[in-house]
Amino acid sequence: MAAHKAGEPHEVDVVVVGMGPGGEDAAGRLAEAGLSVVGVEARLVGGECPYYGCVPTKMMIRASDLLAEGRRIPGMAGDARVAADWSQVAKRIREEATDSWDDRVSAERFEDRGGRLVRGYGRITAPGEVTVGDRVLRARRGIVLNTGTEPAVPPIDGLEGTPFWTNREAVETETVPASLVVLGGGAIGTEMAQAFSRFGSRVTVVESRDRLLAVEEPEACDLLREVFEREGITVRTGARATAVRHEDGAFTVDVGGEPIIGERLLVATGRRTRLGEIGVGVYGLDGDARSIEVDERMRAADGLWAIGDITGKGAFTHVSMYQADIAVRDILGEGGPAADYRAVSRVTFTDPEVGAVGLTEAQAREQGLDVRTGSTPIPESARGWIHKAGNDGFIKLVEDADRGVLIGATSAGPAGGEVLGALSVAVHAEVPTERLQHMIYAYPTFHRAIGVAVKNLSAR
Repeated sequence: MAAHKAGEPHEVDVVVVGMGPGGEDAAGRLAEAGLSVVGVEARLVGGECPYYGCVPTKMMIRASDLLAEGRRIPGMAGDARVAADWSQVAKRIREEATDSWDDRVSAERFEDRGGRLVRGYGRITAPGEVTVGDRVLRARRGIVLNTGTEPAVPPIDGLEGTPFWTNREAVETETVPASLVVLGGGAIGTEMAQAFSRFGSRVTVVESRDRLLAVEEPEACDLLREVFEREGITVRTGARATAVRHEDGAFTVDVGGEPIIGERLLVATGRRTRLGEIGVGVYGLDGDARSIEVDERMRAADGLWAIGDITGKGAFTHVSMYQADIAVRDILGEGGPAADYRAVSRVTFTDPEVGAVGLTEAQAREQGLDVRTGSTPIPESARGWIHKAGNDGFIKLVEDADRGVLIGATSAGPAGGEVLGALSVAVHAEVPTERLQHMIYAYPTFHRAIGVAVKNLSAR
């Protein structure tokens, strides 16, 4: 960026505040299109996903799944002794995924595309104006917000000031704790609970709602709880932590008057935005809101676009990238389809994987739809029977009976997220269920169970 005096405005075409996956992609594409673009980032270019989320956590899960598979060998393929070594996981995360949490490669990649990077916290100080420290950036075409979310820490008595973990500290750890208390039974909490448990940690999951993965089908919760308890993970649902103490190298968490003790405490109770600190009020938006409302072209106001977690359409990298594409096309004046969230897919990478797309049965009924459901257990399928050890799972379909199309589906089981691909296409393209009944499904595959679930569709 050309040198200029502190406080003196610097004019560009677009300012992208927050260089997570969507922000980095949007900023890079706009720069490649010939616009002058400044990307603003206070943490790491690339965002949470490559450094603390999607990539390193799946390395943890891949490693823990290998341990589980090794332990399934007896009775299936011979004998085996499995010795866990977390240092190999920590090394891979540090060297292969995060470069020891150094974003130099990502920053240079963006600048090689023609963009300019400004380090620091960006705040909207006037329409079309972002201030970063003593730098004032003026955006002729507009501002793109991709500021993401951060771990939400609940106001539990005694928690503040203790060395608790969020997903960030858990990913960075060089050692596995002897015992771990996990607050939160959502995707982050369940994935990490199982991974650390398989590496030898004694794990207790505490969830205030009445089931794990509360946003998913109840059958998924029941399945995961059964698997967790079989693997030695203690699950406490409908339970709330009321106080935390840390002394003598251990945490004591009071849950319903009962103390739960762990060497480490992982807080995985959700994510939060900081819209007020970004300065969205300049555009008349509510800084206290949980998300920014955008239209089908990602416009939050005249000259302001928002993408990613802050739009409330799903805290997933794939949603952020999808929205980035729409925002870029809108800024460049290009055509193309508007946003469509009917078939947003999501996967919790536990073992079994829980993949889902579209509406759950409860959500569909809440919308007043005439619903039919169909399901089938994976162990009863040919492939599930062949697979045997580790074959827990099911496929559940949700149909809008009036239109005869799927509006939601869950694929839980071995490779559940991969099997979900076919179901995502069916929901997105509104393939008639009658046509799905007469498809040819390869035998013997896990996805063949989709055909059985379709035939099992019935009024409930």
